[in-house]
Amino acid sequence: MSNILAKSFIWYFFEVTKEILKGWRNFLIFNLNYFSLVLLFKTLFSPWRRYHYSYGKGFSPKRYINVFIFNMMSRLVGSLFRIGLIILGISAEVFIVIMGIILTFGWILLPLILLFGLIFGFRLILF
Repeated sequence: MSNILAKSFIWYFFEVTKEILKGWRNFLIFNLNYFSLVLLFKTLFSPWRRYHYSYGKGFSPKRYINVFIFNMMSRLVGSLFRIGLIILGISAEVFIVIMGIILTFGWILLPLILLFGLIFGFRLILF
């Protein structure tokens, strides 16, 4: 049987850290799916809510210009909304990455922080 101190060391620094990284990965994957970033990039210039007119049969310059302008405006509105959602999704991804790094290093450094806190606390009490 090995020492309980060695088991707790392995648990704390390896097993829990691995679980923290798995949870961090799950948050990143969830955010990608929540904002549908891949789909937003694929449909970036698609019309907004599929609003578009057909050019119809025959050629009428006035109708052709009106339909063309409406379809281009629909694509512009769609791309603006999608770009906004892409920016929001990427910002959330960056936030999750930063918080994951802070949490992981915070977990690893927590025993040192506790030790220094105890030493500093005893110094305040004794001196």
